[in-house]
Amino acid sequence: MEILGWALIIILFVVGMLGTVYPILPGVLAVYAAFFVYGWFFSFAPFGFWFWAIQTGIVVAVIVADYLISAMGVKKFGGNRASVIGSMIGVLVGPFVIPFAGLILGPFIGAVLGELLSGTRPDLAIKSGIGSVVGFFSSVIAKIILQMIMIVLFFIWVL
Repeated sequence: MEILGWALIIILFVVGMLGTVYPILPGVLAVYAAFFVYGWFFSFAPFGFWFWAIQTGIVVAVIVADYLISAMGVKKFGGNRASVIGSMIGVLVGPFVIPFAGLILGPFIGAVLGELLSGTRPDLAIKSGIGSVVGFFSSVIAKIILQMIMIVLFFIWVL
């Protein structure tokens, strides 16, 4: 059972890290779930109030950062609400429509289409699309850092 428990924990950590790039995966919630798997298979004893408070705070920060940083990238490059929505749709749809390049092209095309549909000039729409890609990658970096902190704190607490 010990091997199964650790295998599930590692799988959840991997899924969580992959979720930083592929929004269809649970991301930070998979990392958080790994802590419960540890508790169920081994013990919740190492986890006190501060562990749960810090980890929950990081989960909230990751979720908020995901949307705020992406939206800030679009806004910083002159985008409006339509391009933010288009970019988010592009992040979700892009990887399925264009398997490898969809992670980059999805938010870009979504933001550009959102801008164009709202009546923005094409040159400004493209600038907004670039902002969506910058925002997406900035958000990915922030999520990777925060989720790595979660995993490191987990190992500090249990080892």
